[in-house]
Amino acid sequence: MKIGIVGCAGRMGQMLVREVLVTDGCELSGGTERPGHRALGRDLVIASGLDASGLIVQEDTSALFQASDVVIDFTVATITPYHVALAVKFGTNLILGTTGHDESQLSSIKVAAERATIVKAMNFSVGINTLFALTQQLAETLDDGFDIEIVEMHHKHKVDAPSGTAIGLGEVAAKGRGVSLADVARRNRDGIIGERNRGDIGFAVLRGGDVVGEHKVIFAGTSERIELGHIASSRQIFSAGAVRAALWSSHKSPGLYNMLDVLGFGK
Repeated sequence: MKIGIVGCAGRMGQMLVREVLVTDGCELSGGTERPGHRALGRDLVIASGLDASGLIVQEDTSALFQASDVVIDFTVATITPYHVALAVKFGTNLILGTTGHDESQLSSIKVAAERATIVKAMNFSVGINTLFALTQQLAETLDDGFDIEIVEMHHKHKVDAPSGTAIGLGEVAAKGRGVSLADVARRNRDGIIGERNRGDIGFAVLRGGDVVGEHKVIFAGTSERIELGHIASSRQIFSAGAVRAALWSSHKSPGLYNMLDVLGFGK
């Protein structure tokens, strides 16, 4: 399978490049960066610590989609509508790890998925997606006498909050209770806010240091508490999951899939 990487010179992009090169059944088809990026014209692979590949970092994203069976995108939400349009145009599968989409951008993904195979996930870690499945199952089992709180911590450079993964955990918890997260999510608690509403799903955000990612889902009942958690110590788990999703997407019909589908939890 020929796999291309957009945003290939960034920290995550280089991990994806390396993952493709060391995974059986994968061939690196190329990589792109934004106009003006200092990596343009340089060898695609050297920065990842491997031997030169002969592939050069380019800025022609359209050509990358045309040359690839699947493209992996962990860039920024604003460029997603363009990428999904290219996926449709060239029949290229798209693995989308970008977070922070607004409603218009989400709509563009859903429309494109009618004609292209897209795997979109807030987090491509196998462990985190197992946590998604367990969170939904527990939310289905316990009534709203158990208060749900989601706590996440990331490195000090992360710009969005709560993390896409934390929001995803809130969504599956809400789904387990048969409600919309938009109706029960509670963020930014500060000052005299009154008692906690029954059925709320709360979010707490921590930022500092070089933390890769920590997520905890707390089900707090009377005289007892259940905690589910996941700690990521390397971003390699995200690149490994994304490449796994790329291989899984081969020969899949057009549609919008997630990592739970890839792991078989979506059945």
